[in-house]
Amino acid sequence: MSGISEGPRSAAVAAPGPTTPPVTEREALGSVQRDYRAAFNAARFPMAVVDRRGTVVTANDALAELVGTDSAALRERAAADLVDLASDDRTWYAYQEVLRGRRTRFRCTRRLKHPDGRALWAEVTVAPLPDGGTVLLSLTDISERRELQARLRHLQMHDPVTRLPNRTLFFERLSTALESSYDHGRTGRIGLCYLDLDGFKAVNDTLGHRVGDRLLAAVAGRLTECADDDPHRHGGSHLVARLGGDEFAILVEDSAGTEQLADLARAVLAALQRPFDLAGQRLSVSASIGVVERTADGTTPTGLMQVADTTLYWAKADGKARWTLFDPERNAHRMTRQALSSTLRPAVEREEFVLQYQPLVGMADGVVQGVEALVRWNHPQFGILAPNRFIGIAEEDGSIVQLGRWVLRTACLQARQWHRDHPADRPLFVSVNVAVRQVWDSDLVADVASILAETGLAPHLLQLELTESAVMGSAGRPLQALQALSDMGVRIAIDDFGTGYSNLAYLSRLPVSVLKLDGSFVRGFRYDEGVHPNPADETIVETLVHLAHRLGLTVTAECVETAGQAARLRRIGCDTGQGWLYSRAVAPERIAEMIGVSPLKV
Repeated sequence: MSGISEGPRSAAVAAPGPTTPPVTEREALGSVQRDYRAAFNAARFPMAVVDRRGTVVTANDALAELVGTDSAALRERAAADLVDLASDDRTWYAYQEVLRGRRTRFRCTRRLKHPDGRALWAEVTVAPLPDGGTVLLSLTDISERRELQARLRHLQMHDPVTRLPNRTLFFERLSTALESSYDHGRTGRIGLCYLDLDGFKAVNDTLGHRVGDRLLAAVAGRLTECADDDPHRHGGSHLVARLGGDEFAILVEDSAGTEQLADLARAVLAALQRPFDLAGQRLSVSASIGVVERTADGTTPTGLMQVADTTLYWAKADGKARWTLFDPERNAHRMTRQALSSTLRPAVEREEFVLQYQPLVGMADGVVQGVEALVRWNHPQFGILAPNRFIGIAEEDGSIVQLGRWVLRTACLQARQWHRDHPADRPLFVSVNVAVRQVWDSDLVADVASILAETGLAPHLLQLELTESAVMGSAGRPLQALQALSDMGVRIAIDDFGTGYSNLAYLSRLPVSVLKLDGSFVRGFRYDEGVHPNPADETIVETLVHLAHRLGLTVTAECVETAGQAARLRRIGCDTGQGWLYSRAVAPERIAEMIGVSPLKV
C-alpha cells in the first residue's frame, strides 16, 4: 500500500442533485393545444371551429371583428348564417356534405358586408379537423383580387375607342335577356336596331383614323342619348354596343312592340344626321339600320343577329340613310333565292331542266313558222320554276354559260328531230335566248358552230335572241361575235325592243334580222271587252314596223292575247306574232302536232 489514503471520488461521480420531474403526455398535449389556440386567436384570417351540427364551437377574433361582435358571442351560432352559406341550394348541399363527413373539402365565394358598411369578397373554405368531430371554417379576403378581375373584365368587355360594351359583352347580355325574357314582369319580347355608318371608310381614308375614332366616339354618345331618351323604355336601360368597325347595336329588352323599335330607329337617324364638330372638322354622316322585333320564345342570339344582318343589308340595298324592318316574306324569298343559287350548277349536271316551246305564228296566214325555246327548272323542292326565278341568279354566278350551252344544244336537237319526223313540211326555226355573259364568258361563236355541226341543224333555222339593252350597247367582242354568227347564217333578234335605249341609229350597223316588240306596246291594242286602245302605242308600233321593214328587218309582236290585237297588228304589217292567243309554251310533242296542219285560228 502506498502512503496516500483513498479519499472521496471526484465531483464527476458525486451523487446527483435535485432533477426536473418528467413531462406527461397529457401535459404535452395541453401545451400544444394552448399553442394552437393562441395561434388560432392571433391569426389574421377569420376562422371558426364548427361541430357536425353546423354550430360554432369557437371563433377567433378576426371572425368576430368581421361580423361586428366578440368571439364569445359567436359560440353556439349557426356558422352558415355568418357567411351566407344557405342562400342557394347547391352551396348548402355541399356544406352539409362536409359536415356529415361525406366530402373532404368545400370552397365557395361570398360577398359579405363589413360592420363599417363596406362590401368585401371572401373565399370561404370548410374542411374537417383531425379530431373527426369538428370542421374548420376559414375566410380569405379576396376583395382586391375581385376588384382587379372586375377591372380586367371591364377592359375585355368594352371598346377602348367608344367605351361602349363590345361584341363579347353584347352577346352575353343578349343571351341573358333571351333566357330571362319570361320572368315575372317582363314582356317576353326583344328588339334590336343594328346599324352601320354609310361611307365611314371614306372618313378614315381622307381624314385619318384619329378623326375616324373621334367620329365613332361622338356617334356612340348620340346613340346612348337616343337609348336613354326612349319614352317606351320598360324597366332598365337599353344596351348600346359597338360590334366592330362602324357597326353598332341597340338592344331593347322587354320590347313594347314594333312601334317602339321604329320610333327608336327614327330618333337615331335624326340624331346622326346632325353635323358633328370634331376638333375643327365638321362632318355629316348617315346610317343604315336593320330593325328586328319579335317574341323571345324560340329566338337564339345567332338567329336574331342573322335576321338583323339581313335587314341591315336590305336598308343599304334600298338606298342607305334609312331604317328597314325585318319582313318574313321578303326573307323567305331571299332564302329561296339562296337555296336556288346553291343548287343551280349541280341541277344542270343532274339534268333537272326541261324545255318548252311557244309557237311563232305568221300574222298573214296563221301558220307556225318557228318556236321560242323557254327553259323550265323542274326543281325537286319547289316544283316547276319559270325562267324569271333563276335566270338572274345564273347570270350573277356565271352558271348561265353552262345552262345556256345545254339549252342551245337541246333546242337544236329538238328542231332537227322535228325536221326528220316531218321531212315534207317546211322546217321550223328555233329561237333561243342568249345572255350577255354568255358572249363575254365563253366563245359563243365556237359553241354555236360546234352544236350546229353536232346536231345537223341548218344555221338559218337557229335564231338567237338578245335583249335590247345588251345589243344596243354592243361593241368590241360582243359586236364581233354577233357579226360572226350572222355571217354563219344564224339570225339575230332583239328581244323586248322598245324598253331599253331604243337608239335607232344602231339598227343600221348591227347584224340584226328581227325586232321583237315588247308586250307592253301590244297590250295597248285591246279592242275587246270594253278596253279602248292607246293611240300612242299604235302609232309607235306602226312607225317601228315601217322602219324595220325599210331596214330589211322582220318584226315579231309578243304577248298577243286577243283576236282584236292580232287583226290590228296584221293590218299594220307585223310579220309574226307570239302569245296566248296562239298557244302557251308547251312540250315538244304538242309542237309536233302543229306541224303540217291547218293554220292556227286567229
